[in-house]
Amino acid sequence: MTRVYAIVAAGLTAALLLGLGVMVWTGAGRDPFAACRSRPFSDAGATIGGPFTLIDGSGRTVTDKDVIRGPVLVYFGYTSCPDVCPVDNARNAEASDLLAERGYNVTPVFISVDPKRDTPQVMREYTQSFSPKMIGLTGTPDEVKAAARAYHVYFKLGDQSQPNYPVSHSSNTYLMLPGTGFAEFYRSDISAKAMADSVACFVAHARGV
Repeated sequence: MTRVYAIVAAGLTAALLLGLGVMVWTGAGRDPFAACRSRPFSDAGATIGGPFTLIDGSGRTVTDKDVIRGPVLVYFGYTSCPDVCPVDNARNAEASDLLAERGYNVTPVFISVDPKRDTPQVMREYTQSFSPKMIGLTGTPDEVKAAARAYHVYFKLGDQSQPNYPVSHSSNTYLMLPGTGFAEFYRSDISAKAMADSVACFVAHARGV
């Protein structure tokens, strides 16, 4: 009888190990964009992005569904930013142009974390200076906070009693795909060409190419 129990236990152990192996193997194969990634995909990525309601450059209220109709590059900053924001927005616009040359329609999106100064008109003029395709979004303080929270974006306003108050903020750009959501993020040190190469891979795989 003891031998029977031992055989059964061994069988159950083997089945358990086989099941765990299948789970690990299928988990690794679950990411359709694995070939495009330069870093391991974290489950935390699944929590980046989400519903938002903001105001575009024409003063129209829009939601994430209105904006993410195709691949978009989402960046948070503010128009008075003296350094990183204009550089990153210019890079995102250039990457979008490079992608267009390859047949990929990717829209750069700039969301302000400084709604007090960044009115819809200010956002429209600012984004158009980079690209006619770029979408500028602002909103109420609560709407902006909600959008930033959804994308795990940090920002902190300086002393608003001063006209030229600074805003501290994170500076990642997020690739969002319709039907998929968050796909990848890019730091400020990536070039326009490298970003375009990466985005093209994600978009192609999203199409099943």
